[in-house]
Amino acid sequence: MTKVGDVVKSKVTQITKFGAVVTLESGEPGFIHISKIANQYVKNVEDFLKQGQEVTARVIGKTKDGKWELSLKEQKGTEEQKSAGSSKADFERKLAKFMKESERRMAEYRKRVEKKGGRF
Repeated sequence: MTKVGDVVKSKVTQITKFGAVVTLESGEPGFIHISKIANQYVKNVEDFLKQGQEVTARVIGKTKDGKWELSLKEQKGTEEQKSAGSSKADFERKLAKFMKESERRMAEYRKRVEKKGGRF
């Protein structure tokens, strides 16, 4: 029995403007929304998926019409989380460096203004 969180194999049966209709290997219907196809902006579903293509996806819920909602983005889980974690650390390191440099520059600017007899 398919449930939320499962990683399932499915076959793309139809490409739509908003995603791809798939059939799970269990025979159940599924749907991959355009926002769940890739970690980058997807303008055209056909740039990433083709009819008849087999894909492995994570079950993330049910659609209003009863199909399984799938995600290609969330199937890797731990790999993407590790990558995101290092990206976040890189960002925070760069932000801290920027803030330190910015504070140093502002201090120098204040000293120059005060030497000229101006007010900051």
